[in-house]
Amino acid sequence: MKVDKEVFSLALVFASALLIPGHVSMSAQSQASEAPAASKSRVIIRCGTLIDGKADQAMKDVRIVVEGEKIATIMQPRGPAGETAASEQVIDLSQETCLPGLIDTHTHVLLQGDITATDYDEQLLKQSTEYRTILATVNAKRALDYGFTSIRDVETEGAGYADVDVRNAIDRNVIPGPRMKVATRALDVTGAYPLLGYAPNVPVPHGVQVVDGPEEARKAVREQIMNGADWIKVYSDRSYSVRPDGVLDDIPTFTLDELRAIVDEAHREHHKVASHAMALNGVHNSVEAGVDSIEHGNYIADADIKAMVSKGTYYVPTIFVGEYVAQGRANEGAPVWLKMLEIHEQTFRRALKAGVKIAFGTDAGGFAWTVNPAKEFNYMVKWGMNPMQAIQSATSVAAELMGMQDHVGTVEPGKFADIVAVSGDPLGDVTVLEKVDFVMKGGVVQKKR
Repeated sequence: MKVDKEVFSLALVFASALLIPGHVSMSAQSQASEAPAASKSRVIIRCGTLIDGKADQAMKDVRIVVEGEKIATIMQPRGPAGETAASEQVIDLSQETCLPGLIDTHTHVLLQGDITATDYDEQLLKQSTEYRTILATVNAKRALDYGFTSIRDVETEGAGYADVDVRNAIDRNVIPGPRMKVATRALDVTGAYPLLGYAPNVPVPHGVQVVDGPEEARKAVREQIMNGADWIKVYSDRSYSVRPDGVLDDIPTFTLDELRAIVDEAHREHHKVASHAMALNGVHNSVEAGVDSIEHGNYIADADIKAMVSKGTYYVPTIFVGEYVAQGRANEGAPVWLKMLEIHEQTFRRALKAGVKIAFGTDAGGFAWTVNPAKEFNYMVKWGMNPMQAIQSATSVAAELMGMQDHVGTVEPGKFADIVAVSGDPLGDVTVLEKVDFVMKGGVVQKKR
């Protein structure tokens, strides 16, 4: 029997992908989607305005030519619509502003909001991992509909490696969702991460993988990477308080030796490390250890800001979630959360002025997924960014943090056709990004009003 070579080649690509547990390579996906070349569709997107994620000015009246899953060319109009070839599909966004697909670098698709300890405990104690994973698939679709075509999901909060399965299901076109980089279980030390406060004889799950000592931490990094982690996540501090001088203090979790072992092992295996670090010591230890991103960073000392600029450490401030949870946590006996908002704004402004690389991240999941994460843009602008800086934080800068800059983050030939559109001008009113009405991911329209 004669076997078609292209069909056989595709079969090998998919078979090899399935033989690697928890992983489908981008190159394999690209081979599968690009062969045979004759099957590529050709789409012309007419944009009234284009913000490409790279230039500091918007462009008017632009045509984006999409072939298959990638952008082929970008050009000014050739003439009236009638000149388009009959075989080409035209998407008319001439009254809208087009942008690269948005990127949220701090999400939790397996979490449904955790203002209080009760909210968190109920999810871990009363919801099965299977049920939580079903909810995660709904959240992934919501993220895509909001205009986020790529996300970095920074731990499953007690749901093991379920994020790997969600990522793989999206990559294999089983479910709709954004491109995902995942951090699986995350790491913290004994006694530092919920669930806490239960009787010693009552075994309860934890929201993280608990490790103590450099060698145990190093082994956990290897285990998580083996099971599909793209990133390693650490929780570097806890128990926050404001000192008389206004500095947000904390109790560090890992020792510096433990953090260095985690970073060294992750980097040795070509993976990056994200550090939940909200205050003085957690941030300092994380920067000293060489993590790749500081998550939250409500307080960062000037010396550590300078070190972050020197080392190229990214800052993911997650502003909106702080306001979202503050009152509820204050009502539970932690009024420090109200004070942290002002401290956070001062830190953000200092980091921005110093030239720290700031990437867009929201902590979606820390607030309900029914709330649009794009609310974060308005907070970033209120705290000192101009709208273009805020947009670039969620496009080109976010793509660089995630190591995906060759594939997403800007509207350029050769990159994935991840494109969103809004009515109105986000450079004049950044809140219009909360109303994305067109979403294309990889050349496929996911949402169109």
